[in-house]
Amino acid sequence: MRKLVVLTGAGISAESGISTFRDQNGLWEGHDVMEVASPEGWRKNRELVLDFYNQRRKACLKAKPNQAHLLLAELERDYDVTIITQNVDDLHEKAGSSNVIHLHGELFKAQSTVDPSLVYPMEGWEIKLGDKCEKGSQLRPYIVWFGEQVPMMEPAMYAAGEADIFAVVGTSLLVYPAAGLISYCPLDIPKFLIDIKMPVLPAMQHLTKIEEKASTGVSKMIKLLKEEQH
Repeated sequence: MRKLVVLTGAGISAESGISTFRDQNGLWEGHDVMEVASPEGWRKNRELVLDFYNQRRKACLKAKPNQAHLLLAELERDYDVTIITQNVDDLHEKAGSSNVIHLHGELFKAQSTVDPSLVYPMEGWEIKLGDKCEKGSQLRPYIVWFGEQVPMMEPAMYAAGEADIFAVVGTSLLVYPAAGLISYCPLDIPKFLIDIKMPVLPAMQHLTKIEEKASTGVSKMIKLLKEEQH
């Protein structure tokens, strides 16, 4: 079975009604990104940060996977699929994808502030002030904030290096280190770039650009893959 590795970003979740990370002003849901997505913001105002992610979780509980998520999950029948996502929602899992690497953390998990290896699945949508890990320390969102290491980057690089086909769906390829993953792929494999606003990339062999939203773009990619097999 050929290995298909797919890097997804905010554009795939946008079709499910989940707002993208930042609008033109560098704000996220009306907040300065550094207030709610940095260790400094957490030190300054834990309550604000907890509330921000509680509201994201609440919204995410109502969100449903869209056609792009569902099509990628269905591809597991024909390919060995690894999804590498920059998104913190669980829509790939809800759609049925079984192998998902979350680069930037997971919204529905909580993490100890003293021991990063202590990560807990969440029930419901709230982390409150006073919710503690087993070592007695406040729980925080299990999210990779600006300035923090990206612990899942290594497995993602390894997956990209093993790919027989690589696709990028709904990401501007501006956020590093994730944006660099395409350069870890073998040079001679088919690559697909699917985005409504096509990112500028250096010239690359075997690259097919599909300037569409995620759902129609993934559908077109699948059609091209089927044609290639015949």
